[in-house]
Amino acid sequence: MKFQTLKILSITALASGMFLSCAQTKTATTSKATTETSTGKAIPTNLKWSERMLLSEMKRFPEAWMLDFFKAPKWSYPNGLVLKGAEEVYKKTGKKEYFDYIKGYADEMVNADGSIKTYDIKKYNIDMLNSGNMLLYLYSVDKQDKYLKALQLLRSQLNDHPRTSEGGFWHKKIYPSQMWLDGLYMGQPFYANYTQLFEKGDSANKAYDDIVNQFDLIQKHLKDPKTGLLYHGWDESKEQAWADKQTGLSPNFWGRAMGWYGMAIVDVLDFLPQNHPERARLISYLNSYSEALVKVQDSKTGLWYQVLDKGGEKGNYLEASASSMFVYTFAKGARKGYLPTSYKTIAKKGYDGIIKNLISVEKDGTVNLNQNCAVAGLGGTPYRSGTYEYYVNEEIRSNDPKGTGPFILASLELEK
Repeated sequence: MKFQTLKILSITALASGMFLSCAQTKTATTSKATTETSTGKAIPTNLKWSERMLLSEMKRFPEAWMLDFFKAPKWSYPNGLVLKGAEEVYKKTGKKEYFDYIKGYADEMVNADGSIKTYDIKKYNIDMLNSGNMLLYLYSVDKQDKYLKALQLLRSQLNDHPRTSEGGFWHKKIYPSQMWLDGLYMGQPFYANYTQLFEKGDSANKAYDDIVNQFDLIQKHLKDPKTGLLYHGWDESKEQAWADKQTGLSPNFWGRAMGWYGMAIVDVLDFLPQNHPERARLISYLNSYSEALVKVQDSKTGLWYQVLDKGGEKGNYLEASASSMFVYTFAKGARKGYLPTSYKTIAKKGYDGIIKNLISVEKDGTVNLNQNCAVAGLGGTPYRSGTYEYYVNEEIRSNDPKGTGPFILASLELEK
């Protein structure tokens, strides 16, 4: 397959020159921020890809609050995603610099009283829970009271978080009556991990049932019976302009949305008790999901498209973050026995496709992951319509943390 030339928007105040897609060049452009914050230290090429990418992220973003190209400290989900990778690399290597990178973010963002900079609980944004996973890890090894208070604050959001009529968490307060696939990853692994660590008896059982219910509702409302793929979002009220007036569904299968969902399942299963009566149902959802994705995997490269089922259409492209997420999900699912062992081979094909087509390495060893969709959503201002044209025309950039984080995690799985 010949890659199509993609129109790529520049990042305001960050881009030095025009971003180019992998269709045009295999050399990733780097932002001014990347150049200015570089330490000049070469990254060894004899390390595993997981560690090389983490070191590259640390070079691009010397402070973890800078991840996602932030100009000021912000509590946000991409930071937690890369720091989950840092946690796993630290556990593997024991190199203190990786632990310090994680702790630096927590200590910048969490105040002595447990309040969190820039976090507003009243916004009821499910995205804000993802970085709580980093705090759960830190508290397990460094029992600082401020970490516990911050964790309790984040967990308390779920007590009053607005829900659909069947108990599904809204994606955000500003997106009423809506469940997005993204939200399952943002909220449920944190919810399950917190429950395992801090709750007992009936309280824990109710929480686990609540977690499983989120996946049940996604399967009930967002799964396409024809393809097995899942739509990006669902509006119970059917009031949004993007929502089908009969089903409430958004119109397309966005790659990264399904990536979030798969990672959510395999990560929640780490914490859901082995004897939970609905555990097998979650695993069945993972198998159905995986079978549908294999059917839309690009046969030549092993990668997946931005809009999953429209690979041959104008403007569509092979997208790095979703491909990394699927590789992670398949590799972990196969390792844990949730998926047939054949999925490790499928994951390896996808991973090799990422290395061959989407990775570039600079002279100093810095690793770039190219061709990531920067962001996509539904509704909001300016209004995001969920059309095919919308998804393929969103900004594309190198080294988006929503790609580099899953790439680190996928690498670790395949390095085991």
